[in-house]
Amino acid sequence: MHGIIDARRASIAALLALTFAAAGCSNSSGGSGTTGGSAQGNIIKIGADLAISGADASDGIPTKHGVELAVIDANKRNLIPGYTLQADILDDAVNGVHDPNQGAKNVQALASDDAVLGIVGPFNSNVANAEIPLTNSLGIALISPANTNPDLTKGPKALEYRRTNPALLTYFRVCATDDIQGPVGADYAYKDRGLRKAYVIDDNETYGRGVADAWSAKFTSDGGAILAHDHITKGQQDFHALLTRAAGLSPDVIFYGGTTSTGGGLIRKQMADSGIGTVAYFGADGIRNDQFLIDAGAAADDVYATVASVNAATIPQAKQFLADYKAQFGQPVGSYSAAGYTAAMVIIQAIAVEVKANGGKMPSRGDVLKNLRATKLFDSIMGPFAFDANGDTTNKIISIYGAKKDVWVFLTQRKFGAK
Repeated sequence: MHGIIDARRASIAALLALTFAAAGCSNSSGGSGTTGGSAQGNIIKIGADLAISGADASDGIPTKHGVELAVIDANKRNLIPGYTLQADILDDAVNGVHDPNQGAKNVQALASDDAVLGIVGPFNSNVANAEIPLTNSLGIALISPANTNPDLTKGPKALEYRRTNPALLTYFRVCATDDIQGPVGADYAYKDRGLRKAYVIDDNETYGRGVADAWSAKFTSDGGAILAHDHITKGQQDFHALLTRAAGLSPDVIFYGGTTSTGGGLIRKQMADSGIGTVAYFGADGIRNDQFLIDAGAAADDVYATVASVNAATIPQAKQFLADYKAQFGQPVGSYSAAGYTAAMVIIQAIAVEVKANGGKMPSRGDVLKNLRATKLFDSIMGPFAFDANGDTTNKIISIYGAKKDVWVFLTQRKFGAK
């Protein structure tokens, strides 16, 4: 048994070297929907569930493009001989905001199509709450480019998500988690910016609460003071009363745990009306997007945000990917474009290994999962990484950005060992 597994792993590693050595993309078609073309039965689909409309679109669409580019690249290089890949990408936003119920419906729709052998997504952790139990019961791989809540993979909650098949790991992610992201942001606020008194707000969602708690704990252990920690309500648009309370406490930094779509940009904009427009504003990857700059307007300055992924421009392996992305879509990459590409490519290579091993036969979803769990190293455009026993990436990098005069500027990044 071990000899067979070792041989399979060697085969995977060999294919990965070819698959990820260079992006090698083109401007040809082969993206979402029915792009591409081959005989019926020779189509393999990479599913994706992302928030790609409304206020979440400035995060979701660049990630979607990363998935599409992986499919374009794989078709161009004929990574799965005899098959044409397609990306089937569904939107989980409802009324412009990511929605767990819609995410669950999307997973069910994708899983009902036998040609879909794996799913990239979701983008938001509270959507993952609804999707992970489904993919566990359906036996289909779900690889997130952007979920950061630690409970999705670690601890008792993670086991509850796998209650149907406890021993079957179907959920993976290629980004770091908030137990790293939050502390990195807090360290930067305290040690690099010299901030000492924080007022913390979160959107009361899975991601927002988690990253706010992690940020607060580290800021306190560094020596800072958390003056108060308040929650907003779903759909809230007017934050003046909350910010007046904050102003009375005289913070030198406000931290927001949440996304732009749940109020991150509007809070920053309304801070000026409450007399705290010059106070520094910190958040995490939920606000590191173009929509935040639009919502905050002239107040989008002295703002800082972490992203739980590598800045692709700092990785030599991503040079071709960056050029091809801009050529294909006419815009620079987003925070998780490279992660979307990597998540899709990981699924594609797992399919390719099994097709080769079985003489060209289309693999099962179980075969894809087997390869994902067995692979020891992915040499990706984000750098080399593996999935640990929980499905988390071993490549734990946090990037830090600042909003300066209405643009996001990369400042620095921190790399951590496996935890």
